[in-house]
Parts: sequence; structure tokens; C-alpha cells
Amino acid sequence: MAVNRTAVAVTGASGAIYALRTLRALLMNGDEVHLIVSGFGWMLLREEGGFEGKQSEFGNFLTDRYGVDLTNGRVIVHQIGNMAAPVASGSVGLRGMVVVPCSMKYLANIAHGASGNLIERAADVTLKERRPLILVPRETPMNLIHLRNMTAAAEAGAAILPAMPAFYQKPETFDDLADFIAGRILNLLGIEHELFPPWTGT
Repeated sequence: MAVNRTAVAVTGASGAIYALRTLRALLMNGDEVHLIVSGFGWMLLREEGGFEGKQSEFGNFLTDRYGVDLTNGRVIVHQIGNMAAPVASGSVGLRGMVVVPCSMKYLANIAHGASGNLIERAADVTLKERRPLILVPRETPMNLIHLRNMTAAAEAGAAILPAMPAFYQKPETFDDLADFIAGRILNLLGIEHELFPPWTGT
């Protein structure tokens, strides 16, 4: 199994910065990132992230935004309707999958085994292969349906990682706040990082 291959999905919940900083961290680690973005996810990356180019050129956008240190990895963009993409099959080795941010729609579909598009299918494959699936919801407040869907997803094996930055690392920028979430994602994927200092006690 190729341990440096990770799937990332971006859906329409607000929080493009969490997706961008997670992608940056994975690329700095040298990952081959298989990226799937929903229709509203692309809108989010445009409105909140400033991406205006062709979808196939998103990897270049990340390199231009964050610098040449991202060239150790690469981004492969898959169309959401391409159910024949490699990440739709359990035979393709992946470290895991992250949905960041994860809308309540995609949370519900993943929790209940829907496979109507590539994001949902890749998530279903990740669960059935017993690989890490990390869902990063940002919605607040949450109703009982949201909470029950999170429970169902967790019972199926997903990790629920709400976009709740900490402050003990004394963040100074929005990027610092987002890097805390990106770092927690990398922790769950088993990737060492220096995105924020670990808590050392008082």
C-alpha cells in the first residue's frame, strides 16, 4: 500500500481555509493527494479561498499561494461524477480520506452508505477497507439529526473532527487557527508535523 496517497474531499460548508491548510500540510509531507470537490465546494474555494482558475489547475494555485515547498507532493483532481476514478476502488492503496469541510448533506449520505457520487463512494470504500475516514463538520448549532448522523458515522468507523481550533498554542493569524485543525487531521492519519506545538503541561 502506498502510504503517501491520501484522498481529500471539499464540500460546501463554510471553511475553505481548513481545506486549503490541510492540502498544504499534506503536500508539504510529500503526499499524492486525490482531490474531489463538490459543486458547492468549488464555489466555496472561489468565494472564501480566492481560486479563479480551471479546476485541473488547482494544484498550481496551491503552489503559487503557499510556495515551492509544496512541490514534494502533487494534486490529482477527480470529477465528482467519475465513479471510475481510482479512489472508488478498495484495491487502490490509500492512507485514508478527509472530508474538510464536511457539510451536513455529505455527513448524512456518508453515515447512511449512499454512494451517489465519487465523494460518497470514496468515503464508503474507506470505511469498508478499515482505513481512516475523517469528517470535519463546521455547522453550528447542530440539531438532533446532525448529532445522530455523526453517531452513525462514528459507529461505522469514521472519526468526527469538528472545526474547533484551540488557543493554547497562542495563534496569531487565521492560518494558525486552521493549522491546528490541519494538524489534528494529520495526527489521525499518522503523519508527524510541526503545524503547532504540542501541549506540554503547565
